[in-house]
Amino acid sequence: MRIQISFIAFFLLLTSCQEETDLTFETLTLDETRCSECPMVEIQIPKAMENSKTAESINTILTEEIIEILNFDDEMEAISIKEAVQSFSNGYWALKKLYPDETMGWEAKIKGIVTYEDPLLLTIEIDSYLYTGGAHGYSSKHYLNFDKRKAKELENWQLFKNREDFQKFAELKFRTQEQIPIGKPINSTGLMFERDSFYLPENIGFTKDGVTLLYNPYEVASYADGPITLTLKFEEVKPYLISKVKS
Repeated sequence: MRIQISFIAFFLLLTSCQEETDLTFETLTLDETRCSECPMVEIQIPKAMENSKTAESINTILTEEIIEILNFDDEMEAISIKEAVQSFSNGYWALKKLYPDETMGWEAKIKGIVTYEDPLLLTIEIDSYLYTGGAHGYSSKHYLNFDKRKAKELENWQLFKNREDFQKFAELKFRTQEQIPIGKPINSTGLMFERDSFYLPENIGFTKDGVTLLYNPYEVASYADGPITLTLKFEEVKPYLISKVKS
């Protein structure tokens, strides 16, 4: 009887530990606009608060993502968000020095949100807007997918059992959404896929509604067409996913 009770207690403890796997996030908000003529930089991203390898990995990769977005100084190797802001600012001042009467103020807005989390997976969406001169700025979104147990970012190919099978399925759904007849070239309605062949986007992420495929402006259509998004319900894509998801 004691052995049975101990086993039940251990099972309940193990189940509780498995269920309580959601990470705790706080919003890190930075307004790095330093003077009236300086570039406007606003950053709002989630910060994992746990003292764990997973939290450290997530925060490091988010920092690297922001550095990549704001890197406009080839002579500076930024290793922090503040240094990335300085790199962006350096790019502006270098251009203003060359064209003092023509350079308009630069602007950067970066916002990150958690769009999906379960015991194994986490997805963070990074929404960025940059204006560095010209007729208009550029908006884009990026998805970062994490394996929480292995504390690492997942590449898109690591999400699927067979990437080719999923791509074939996604193309059928994409053609239906965009009203592209089966048998016709993928660009027959005005899209701009390279080599006139369908391919998966660089950005694939999990949301509460399912698996989202996101083509940013210029990837397969003109800027005027905006981003193209295809969201596939979990029930449809479960056979293609390596990891089980909660739907």
